[in-house]
Amino acid sequence: IVAASGVLNVASIGSVFGKKMYKARAPLSGMLALAMLAGGLGVLVLDLGRPDRLIVAMTHYNFKSIFALNMIFYNGFFAIVGLYLITLMSRNLKQYSHTMGLIAFLWRLALTTATGSIFGFLVARAGYNSALYAPMFIIYSFAYGLAAFIVVQSVMYKWNNIEVDERILCRLKNLLAVFVAASLYFTAVLHLTNLYFAKQWDFERFILTDGGIYTLLFWGGQVFLGGILPLLMIFSPGAAKNPALIFFAALLVVIGGHAQMYVTIVGGQAFPLNLFPGYSQSSSFYDGVIHPYAPSLWELMLGLGGIAIAFLITTAAVRVLKFLPEDDFKDIDLESACKH
Repeated sequence: IVAASGVLNVASIGSVFGKKMYKARAPLSGMLALAMLAGGLGVLVLDLGRPDRLIVAMTHYNFKSIFALNMIFYNGFFAIVGLYLITLMSRNLKQYSHTMGLIAFLWRLALTTATGSIFGFLVARAGYNSALYAPMFIIYSFAYGLAAFIVVQSVMYKWNNIEVDERILCRLKNLLAVFVAASLYFTAVLHLTNLYFAKQWDFERFILTDGGIYTLLFWGGQVFLGGILPLLMIFSPGAAKNPALIFFAALLVVIGGHAQMYVTIVGGQAFPLNLFPGYSQSSSFYDGVIHPYAPSLWELMLGLGGIAIAFLITTAAVRVLKFLPEDDFKDIDLESACKH
């Protein structure tokens, strides 16, 4: 869901900010956004156990709940991005693409803010309850979305035996580097902020040093594989002339994003609630105990199923409609993108 919002950023740069190189990629960007959101929401709905109960959430709104507000944002995202795609791909409606692109851009920012706020508003959890989660999820979405876009575009070009121009590749990789570096910055700020408060020290020790799989995924997955290593690959000599290198760098960012979400979602809930500050508590309900967790086969299949939904939608859409980016280099100024 976070990446679905971020992948639309490619279209926004073209339609809202007038960058012609990105305009050619706007249809693919919008389609990917819808496909990834459908896959992400498919996992959530099926994970409820009683998907039919979703009708209750769709017909009875509690506007004090950030979860209820997200229902509105998700449905609105499908409608707005769908209309945006129509204006992009219809010659008669092309004059409305800038307006719809601006609306889609603002809506996706609101959606990602609401998704981050789900964690930020959970005051009972030591790992959450921070206003930083809203802007942090926005920059995460930029990084994960652009990385997913580069991966899909690379595969599409490979299938059609098309070589991506190194100037375009250079601009995309530089933008990805900015987003990845910003993600690392926000991660550092979040943990440094938590370390400032004594009540957060136990949780920070859990994530940063004593958390076992969560510590490993944080340092090895999120920070190294999803951050430092892609930056080293992006800025290595000759990277702009090596599409495979940029492809694997983007793929590592996606893998690091999965690690980050696992640490945030599972690690944040595995750490015990502090029900009575200053006191110790114990009961048969695992109070005060770090709860062990291992995904079952069904959970793994469900997660892969969400990726499969997005993959099938993307494959079918690319085969049926004209989503392959086509660049007109005479109208694009790329010389300033890659002086090095």
